[in-house]
Amino acid sequence: MTSGVTDRERAKADRHAAILHEAAALFAERGFSGVSLEDIGGAVGVSGPALYRHFANKQALLGAILVEVSERLLTGGRAVLAAHDDARTQLESIIAFHVEFALNDADVIRVQDRDLASLSDDDRRTVRRLQREYVEVWIAILAAVHPDRDEDDLRVRAHACFGLINSTPYTVRASRSRPGERDVRGILQSMARASLTA
Repeated sequence: MTSGVTDRERAKADRHAAILHEAAALFAERGFSGVSLEDIGGAVGVSGPALYRHFANKQALLGAILVEVSERLLTGGRAVLAAHDDARTQLESIIAFHVEFALNDADVIRVQDRDLASLSDDDRRTVRRLQREYVEVWIAILAAVHPDRDEDDLRVRAHACFGLINSTPYTVRASRSRPGERDVRGILQSMARASLTA
């Protein structure tokens, strides 16, 4: 039984993913305005004009990066809610999920921090909506862990936790000793847990 996906479709999807990955790395390193489509094409082995078969322009490419990661975070957060009934287990799982995101998508975090304003209005609205919905997943979990706290309190805690975890692209790069990924993962998870359960 086949999946229904042709080799050509698979190759196109792989190329699309490679473009997003390399573009995020370049945007993170040089900033959105410091990167051309030719730079991105060179990183993935295609001509700049060939990128127009995948994206209308550089701004659309930036939008694809940030919308895709926002969708992935929301989907993952909802999957955590669905997979566990116990609020403490949900909290441990969503912390671990977000830490993995921060370790694996550090470039995207840097791009969002610096270049969100370069998105089209439509893409910026989409990213903001998806992010709000992701925050609501965290608040639902925290409300079950801390039933005595109001929503404003929980929202501050969630955003503060994101700030802690999402600092990874900066703190790891700045560290002289360059701690291993496993060490960073453990540090972030324990600090996030402590900040949210205090």
